[in-house]
Amino acid sequence: MASQYYQEMQDSFRNNNKSREFAAHSAKVHSVAWSCDGRRLASGSFDKTASVFVLEKDRLVKENNYRGHGDSVDQLCWHPTSPDIFVTASGDKTIRIWDVRTTKCIATVNTKGENINICWSPDGQTIAVGNKDDVVTFIDAKSHRSRAEEQFKFEVNEISWNNDNDMFYLTNGNGCINILSYPELKPIQSINAHPSNCICIKFDPTGKYFATGSADALVSLWNVEELVCVRCFSRLDWPVRTLSFSHDGKMLASASEDHFIDIAEVETGEKLWEVQCESPTFTVAWHPKKPLLAYACDDKDGKYDSNREAGTVKLFGLPNDS
Repeated sequence: MASQYYQEMQDSFRNNNKSREFAAHSAKVHSVAWSCDGRRLASGSFDKTASVFVLEKDRLVKENNYRGHGDSVDQLCWHPTSPDIFVTASGDKTIRIWDVRTTKCIATVNTKGENINICWSPDGQTIAVGNKDDVVTFIDAKSHRSRAEEQFKFEVNEISWNNDNDMFYLTNGNGCINILSYPELKPIQSINAHPSNCICIKFDPTGKYFATGSADALVSLWNVEELVCVRCFSRLDWPVRTLSFSHDGKMLASASEDHFIDIAEVETGEKLWEVQCESPTFTVAWHPKKPLLAYACDDKDGKYDSNREAGTVKLFGLPNDS
């Protein structure tokens, strides 16, 4: 028997399943993220820039392009409570903090390696950045100085604080989730989550669950309190690259090289919807207040040159008649 929520969301998506794409970059988009108030979407690209859009009714309107990095912008995230500030991680061995009000770079912080992962602590005080050499650096968000640095002996993939800000999670190349106390950074637990490379991790906004995605094409859902796996989602066939919980914590979007994005009901694991794509998906992000999903795929600009990357950002969940 399908839940009431399931019925409601299916009805909603029947009327709102339009996707629209927006020109963002001159090369592929690695990362998309919404500001905490949901007014803006930022994207980071292989073209070494970040773009910011303003959400207006049924469309994204490009507000600005942020230049300064000397290499690909691999990941970005917004300040958890200030809707005007975001940070970018780049292969140029820096992170940059930007303010959309002045459209300027507030700070450039030099780091030791090529940066691939970044996250902001829930209390807004610290930025953690991971590089290709498996070093995670903790940077004071106000002074922009490094507070701590940890070299890990395993391949570090995605990194995240828990919602309470007192633990730090890493997914690793051996399929494990490593949990450290924060700010002490003492190992608390290592969970064997997957038989192969554990790629991504996300916490649900309610703090009840976190999800991991792995190279075995499985998404696993974990109870935060008990650290037990509650259920697995197995509709994808390729390594899971990206995950996002909806604002109410009741839907989980996951994507890979499969040509669709899976939208699951968290409590049952049932497929709520799938978003068709023409190419692999790099990044997904639910809007913080409504059922709108931003995403970016490895699309080619077929009109003139089938090898040219389209660099577009997409939005799913728009009204069919829009």
